[in-house]
Amino acid sequence: MSDTAGLDRTDRAIINAYQGGFPVTPNPFEPAANALRERGIEITATELLERIRTLDADGTLTRFGALINAAEIGGAATLVAMHAPEDRFEEITAMVNDHREVAHNYRREHPYLNMWFVVSVADPDAVDQVLESIERETGETTYNLPKQREFRVEAKFLLDGPIPDGDVDCSALGPVVEPTDRKTLTPDERDLVIEIQGGLPITLTPYADVAETLGVETEWVVRTIKRFNEEGKIRRVGVIPNHYALGYTENGMTVWNVPDELLETVGPEVAALEFVTHCYERPRHESVWPYNFFAMTHGRTEAESDRRIRRIKAIMDEHWDVGDDDWDSLFSTEILKKTGIRLEERAEANTA
Repeated sequence: MSDTAGLDRTDRAIINAYQGGFPVTPNPFEPAANALRERGIEITATELLERIRTLDADGTLTRFGALINAAEIGGAATLVAMHAPEDRFEEITAMVNDHREVAHNYRREHPYLNMWFVVSVADPDAVDQVLESIERETGETTYNLPKQREFRVEAKFLLDGPIPDGDVDCSALGPVVEPTDRKTLTPDERDLVIEIQGGLPITLTPYADVAETLGVETEWVVRTIKRFNEEGKIRRVGVIPNHYALGYTENGMTVWNVPDELLETVGPEVAALEFVTHCYERPRHESVWPYNFFAMTHGRTEAESDRRIRRIKAIMDEHWDVGDDDWDSLFSTEILKKTGIRLEERAEANTA
């Protein structure tokens, strides 16, 4: 699918402009539309609302609203790899997916570790219990690859057309709030996180509608979401695109065996590449998994993905002699499960 199939100039401008930085104000669509008009996109607040509704309804967006940073809400999540023999692949997939703690699960191209899934739990100590259960049921070893350091998480998918840099940011609008260093949630904050995790109402007054549902004041919802954005509990507010619908079908997880003393240098340089959506340090597993650095890329064609991976390698080559065994690229070939991270239990466990 072309990344512009069915999308006109205005649709593409909206998608580019508001993958973050949407106003957190009682009536956000007017300032959002005004920011687009300043960029040469003639649109009213009502027209912007209807456009986002349509993009959401036809699957171009996965949702409109806040992208919650689950790691800051409570509990823990980890990436896990395992080998599933081809003659038992479907059987093992069913066993793994049957665990409610397993959120995403993908088949990836690798000669041995061909199944990759995310485990999300309310109690960080429960990760080992889940993996022990999966090993007992499947008879296969799991390889836990928790995030040790985050260099970047910014999954933006930009299209050809207006506002190609996606740099419209209205997040400074609205009330001035003071971030806190409090790690736990209040009961009201917990309820807010659970209410908005699947998206905001696509209305002219989304924050007021959330407030009405929760039985709280609109001002409190606006101030709390804005504060959460500044504290990192919310990564951004805006449109969350379905990257497959936009033509970003090449999902490549590049992995690198970076000398430990170079991670501090290499990590930020790779993370600065605009097409890298996730960038982490993760542990090695001796004799099975030699890589300690993950950089996720997405492309619209195989050629585009290859160019992007080569740009990452060019950075690596500047710092050390990268051998053929020092890196790999694992493309996903099948989505085995994709339910998203369930925040209810994690938020509840972190409520005081």
